[in-house]
Amino acid sequence: MGLALHVRDLTVASRRGRVLLTLPELDLPAGGLLGVRGPSGAGKSTFLNALSGLLDAKGRVQWGETDIASLSPERRTAFRAAQMGMIFQDFLLFEELSAEANAALTAQFAPAANRPGILSRARDRLSRLAVPPGARTVESFSGGERQRVAVARALASDPQVILADEPTAALDRTAADRLVADLVSLCRDGGKTLVVVSHDLHLLDAMDRVVTIEDGQVTG
Repeated sequence: MGLALHVRDLTVASRRGRVLLTLPELDLPAGGLLGVRGPSGAGKSTFLNALSGLLDAKGRVQWGETDIASLSPERRTAFRAAQMGMIFQDFLLFEELSAEANAALTAQFAPAANRPGILSRARDRLSRLAVPPGARTVESFSGGERQRVAVARALASDPQVILADEPTAALDRTAADRLVADLVSLCRDGGKTLVVVSHDLHLLDAMDRVVTIEDGQVTG
């Protein structure tokens, strides 16, 4: 089952002290699906980076029993590796590797006992997402195929939380709709907690709840 999220009195500021984001309170149940919308530059990516611990933040960002805002950078990194899968707008794949090698990439950094499970899940997720099998490198893949490889990679380590930043932005409508259906299905079937930043109304409509960020303020 995914992890519940509890945010209290969250503030993210720049190094010069300018406040980038404030959020007094937010709760998301374990296995819940949260969409985040708002204009460009409003603070959506800042919000996602605060939830993942990639940014320093004041306040409480509690996933399950762990307040990652109170952890050291090293412990936040370890928590992300153990509990989170991340999907990026620009895919961030290794062009010279196959789909399977990209999807199972986290096995290279996992304890030896965990590697077979990651590889098995990577193959299963790729199959479920209808990614073409074989040794062909992702350099020749379409945008939709690349993003599905990125989704398989995020899920291969069996994380409790999936964080996605504009996962359909680079896709045409047909590919985007297919990805939305696959991503939501995989998260619901696996009980994953999903937080997705997007302008895509089709994707936002599939979420349990949607919040809006404007000028660093979270509403809804």
